[in-house]
Amino acid sequence: MRAIITAVGHYVPENKLTNADLEKMVDTNDEWIVTRTGIRERRILDKDKGTSYMAVCAAEKALNQRGMSADELDLIIVATVTPDMMFPTTAALVQEALAANNCWGYDLSGGCTGFVCALSTASQFIESGRHKKVMVIGADKMSAITNYQDRNTCILFGDAAGAVILEATDDPDLGVKDFILRVDGFGKKYLYMKAGGSLKPATHQTVENEEHYLYQDGKPVFKQAINGMATTSATLLERNNLSSHDLRLLVPHQANLRIIDAVGKKLKLNPEQVAINIDRYGNTTAATIPLALSEYYQQGDLKIGDWILFTAFGAGFTWGSLLMRWALNGSASD
Repeated sequence: MRAIITAVGHYVPENKLTNADLEKMVDTNDEWIVTRTGIRERRILDKDKGTSYMAVCAAEKALNQRGMSADELDLIIVATVTPDMMFPTTAALVQEALAANNCWGYDLSGGCTGFVCALSTASQFIESGRHKKVMVIGADKMSAITNYQDRNTCILFGDAAGAVILEATDDPDLGVKDFILRVDGFGKKYLYMKAGGSLKPATHQTVENEEHYLYQDGKPVFKQAINGMATTSATLLERNNLSSHDLRLLVPHQANLRIIDAVGKKLKLNPEQVAINIDRYGNTTAATIPLALSEYYQQGDLKIGDWILFTAFGAGFTWGSLLMRWALNGSASD
């Protein structure tokens, strides 16, 4: 028994934050941003809405595409680093909004690798036979933890959500085939948020010191991301007796176009084999991979039997890749 994706959907807010807009906020310009990141615009969610709003919208699209009632879901896993609140979980808020009355759920915090971690976890619930239908959502409202006075980070992030439904198949040639996941706390000093947890709870001082925004040291993250994503991806291909020619699509985390290009070159892939939408959405953290996957599927670019490889790198450090064979044909309207 294997786990296959039977539906996929995504949601992006209507409000766009362009490079021209950022030029009015910080000392930057369009050419500088595009050259270094590949980003031209990103989407920003309304301030009165949380991550769960986007997650629900994406989940509803996946359910509608599948023609499935939310009551049929056994489990909801939400990958996010920007939950609506510390508790209850975002998964609980999504469950209530969907009226998914027969499932349980939880949040998974894996940084930008969160969706890959959640997808691999969900596949094992399916393979165990204990669960039949699992919703996996990657969603983040990064604008809520981004300092728009920091020119090094505010140009990078946007808000979005993507969702997939996993179900079982007896076809051994389809579904999730293999994955590699890694974590190394060595990276904690390069990408983190200083305050807001039990170690340093929120105080007037932490707010005044702007410690509730994300912090990133870009250079070490950049180098480790290329190595981590390329190495785990190459290992998966090798141990499953696949070459770059066998791969229909690499869906990498959309953090930086230079990282994506470097990983693609290391894997000897052609440009048309690599999913890229960072120019329109920026880094939406746990949402980047399901968002890109949903777009490619809806464009009719995927067919049953296509080999797809997901790879990501994020805070922790966390990184990893997942290999699967696509089980949906055709396309669906957004």
